[in-house]
Amino acid sequence: MTGTETVAETALPGLRLLRRGKVRDVYEVDDRHLLVVATDRISAFDCILPTRIRRKGEVLTALSRFWFERLRHAAPHHLVTTEVEEMPDAVRRHSDLLRGRSMLVLRAEVFPVECVVRGYLSGSGWKDYRNTGETSGHRLPPDLRESDKLPSPIFTPATKAEEGHDENISEARMREIVGAEVTEELRGRALALYAEAEEYARGRGIIIADTKFEFGRDREGRVLLIDEALTPDSSRFWPAEHYRPGGPQPSFDKQFVRDYLESLDWNKRPPAPPLPPEVAEATTARYLEAYRLLTGKSLESGV
Repeated sequence: MTGTETVAETALPGLRLLRRGKVRDVYEVDDRHLLVVATDRISAFDCILPTRIRRKGEVLTALSRFWFERLRHAAPHHLVTTEVEEMPDAVRRHSDLLRGRSMLVLRAEVFPVECVVRGYLSGSGWKDYRNTGETSGHRLPPDLRESDKLPSPIFTPATKAEEGHDENISEARMREIVGAEVTEELRGRALALYAEAEEYARGRGIIIADTKFEFGRDREGRVLLIDEALTPDSSRFWPAEHYRPGGPQPSFDKQFVRDYLESLDWNKRPPAPPLPPEVAEATTARYLEAYRLLTGKSLESGV
């Protein structure tokens, strides 16, 4: 592949497709492993857009690998390798398509909640706060502004929706879904991961305003960090030098796409409108810059 081509979806003869998510295609490799392929699809307001974002799958894969390795002492993870040459034969035969955008991972039973941590008041947390003075059961100080830093990071879980909108829930509701012991463990892991990642990223010029983690349990009973980790798809990244609380912030994530879509007369229901080429390319540039700032490296052109 070249750096100008995009991948909308995959079909890999010899591997069984288990599910096609908003961005990732997941295949069964064997009884212990899955293959997770990051395409160049992008979603907003829970709709998949018809426009593909060049090199997006590369950035999501490379940045997840970076964070999994950096934070492995804080949470064991499901990543085995991102190197196609180290994967089984059934995967390697598709190496031209998969190189740079695939992860061989351990199978895990996924907990049906998203573990969201917010350090700043933005997005749905800001909307909840404006309406009720709280979010996900957390009563917040009065008179906070949009994008204000919170007194301390808060854990605001959400339900996982295959279709439609995820829903912010309280910790009490999460305990009803997964049990008190699991809730406490996931809450502690998520807050610890966010604290370490946020401190590191701030030193690299990026504020992680919020992020979501997903966890699962492997066949040995270990709780693993799964899916992706601290990417522009799962996080709100703000350039620290331009941070000005009191309104929306410039970002390195897909908020740029959401802002464009908000300017249209669209009801946020499928079919989603296409993105202009300049918006798509600007999104690619933001994703690549987030990777460069966080890792100190640049992804080579093409894969």
